[in-house]
Amino acid sequence: MRIDHSVLLPYVVDDVFDVIERAEAYPRFVPWCTGATILERSDDWVAARLEFSYLRLRFACATRNAKRRPIWMHVCLVDGPFKDFQGTWTLLPLGDAGCKVDFTLSYEPSGRLPEAATQPVVARIGRRMVDAFVQRAHATLTPAAAAAPACASAAPAAASAALLPAGVLSQSLGGHHEPTF
Repeated sequence: MRIDHSVLLPYVVDDVFDVIERAEAYPRFVPWCTGATILERSDDWVAARLEFSYLRLRFACATRNAKRRPIWMHVCLVDGPFKDFQGTWTLLPLGDAGCKVDFTLSYEPSGRLPEAATQPVVARIGRRMVDAFVQRAHATLTPAAAAAPACASAAPAAASAALLPAGVLSQSLGGHHEPTF
């Protein structure tokens, strides 16, 4: 299975990357995530154990994720109920307009969980995951144009973006796409 999702956000790329990288906060906003423990964190890696519960299905995953702050993080499964589980977050800075976020996830369940049960759960979590990160960014971050110093030569598009409420920028620029399978 594969999930692709992109969104434009009116926030500084560094701040959005921090929302994605701080797995210890996931239980507060990622759907069905009931626990998160950071196992390792450095400038190049973050490793975490995440626990999920959906209806009667409970599972945990451990990942070790290479990263290049603030533009990229590759999620790689170390332990969990999947034969294959890899994801990539790619962030593109757009100056005062914010950033573009692309998320790609590919996975295949192992025999530890039945595929018929796992597939809809993981697909649903994947579909909702980027939306959860977008909502978290809206709730906790300051728009890029508002955070940047005022400049008389600012581009009109950036000035217009500063006038939009958080969330409208991603919708008005058409950056939010439903995942494809």
